[in-house]
Amino acid sequence: MYTASTAFLEALDEAGVSCIFANFGSDHPALVEALAEARATGRKVPALYTCPNEMVALSAAHGHAQASGQAQAVVVHVECGTQALAGAMHNAAKGRVPVLIFAGLSPFTQEGEARGSRNEFIQWIQDVFDQPGIVRGYVKYENQFRSPGNIRQITWRALQFAHSDPQGPVYLTGAREVMEAEATETARRAAEFRPIAPCALPPDGLDALVGALRAARRPLAVTSFLGRNPAAVGELVRLAQRLGMGVLESVPNRVNFPAGDPLYQGNQWNQPRQNEALAGADLVLVLDSDVPWIPSVSRPAEDAAIYHIDIDPLKQQMPLWYIAARGVFRADAATALGQINRAFDATPPDPGPAAASRAHYTRLHAARVAALAEREACPTGEITVEYLLACLRDRIDAQTIVLNEAISSYHSVIDHLRLDRPGAMYTSGGGSLGWHGGAAIGVKLALPEADVVAITGDGSYMFSVPSSVHWMARHYRTPFLTVVLNNRGWKSPKLSALAVHPQGHASRANEIGVSFDPPPDYAAIAAAAGGAHARTLRRPEEVAPALAEALAVVREDKRCAVLDVWLAHL
Repeated sequence: MYTASTAFLEALDEAGVSCIFANFGSDHPALVEALAEARATGRKVPALYTCPNEMVALSAAHGHAQASGQAQAVVVHVECGTQALAGAMHNAAKGRVPVLIFAGLSPFTQEGEARGSRNEFIQWIQDVFDQPGIVRGYVKYENQFRSPGNIRQITWRALQFAHSDPQGPVYLTGAREVMEAEATETARRAAEFRPIAPCALPPDGLDALVGALRAARRPLAVTSFLGRNPAAVGELVRLAQRLGMGVLESVPNRVNFPAGDPLYQGNQWNQPRQNEALAGADLVLVLDSDVPWIPSVSRPAEDAAIYHIDIDPLKQQMPLWYIAARGVFRADAATALGQINRAFDATPPDPGPAAASRAHYTRLHAARVAALAEREACPTGEITVEYLLACLRDRIDAQTIVLNEAISSYHSVIDHLRLDRPGAMYTSGGGSLGWHGGAAIGVKLALPEADVVAITGDGSYMFSVPSSVHWMARHYRTPFLTVVLNNRGWKSPKLSALAVHPQGHASRANEIGVSFDPPPDYAAIAAAAGGAHARTLRRPEEVAPALAEALAVVREDKRCAVLDVWLAHL
């Protein structure tokens, strides 16, 4: 029988979804049957990937979408599975990552009135009043399948929301009776549900921006996630080079500008210092950034002209957000920068100020690079993050994809790997730890020929559910390298406490509830769960050969490798 579940699977396939990351439950018999029927008959539907944990499932879809640009599907079990998505849902929402989540509902009949009617005790216990309310604050769209007649249209509409800027997760539900119901095959019309076209700058806004940039003597661009579109990076490089404009990344979750370009001014996260480039700019162009600076620590000069271009300039999901911008524009960065560049093509800027600005930022860039190089020297005692990353940089190629969940070392990964290519690095874009493991599987499925390296703190490694991650990686042949920065605890909460109470009791305490002593054997967890190559490193001389060995295992043996790298204690 051709059911609503079959129609749903075909709708996903027709819309470009290639993977279903599933954690099945008692609400999914119709989907299980439809998938089995598809395998038996050759019907084209997305590939099924069994995920023993929901955090890993959604993180895998998250990583795949980051690498491929295409939303994937996640299937979870009623309200229990929906709640288990919590941290990963936050990451997908805050990271603006398109993904479609489907959860079943408890059956709405109990006396056998329809196929799928209640037949297990758990279906009373899992029946709640507002299951979508669990995620309503994090999704762009939520809806319920009520009839098999429009399953396709609802699915395609959900994906249209997911892929339209600002992108994000969408959530669909369907009770067993509906998903079991017989359906009629309908026309394939997914192409009619295209994402909304990118927004451009209005003519008066374009004129104002071009005029302000033309008058600036030391312009600076600040961005966080412009690099989600490689075309935007190319346009930013063009504009920066013609104006001598510096580029600063603030809390970046993509590669937004080539690290080797002399105009690149590095990246800033929670470092407690005023950024020199930001303080010296007379014009700051904020492009796709949720946190362009932290005002209590680092901010532009009081008289700096600030302009803001963003796919979501109001930050509609943030109750408190504002910057003192003279002009704010909802526009696609690639489109807007293309408009600005074409205006300067027609009437080039004065080369004199551009040359002076370029010289200023080039000096700052050179001083920064020299200071970073000093930190990369081989230590005589414990391994340092800087030395480790310099060794890794020498062993990865231009096509390697780095997943950065290093938390208190986020900035160090970006500083010392010096990546130039858009798409070479991702963070989750959110604040819930444990994304990197599932994301590595998703990225590897999307780009099977690329090397994938996940760099994580020891705390975020435990959050990632490594037992599930490494079972999946072995089962689905998605090998990657994990480097665990092991300082035996959560360093970030300690830094937060000291920032507010630098001379308080916590600053003098030996234990404040954030250390893991003795730590788990992180590498051995991966070996036990998924046959990963496992090694623990405690001395600097072990680093280079261990990295070479681990990457060979990933590339040649097609096995995961985990390096547990001991750093100084937090």
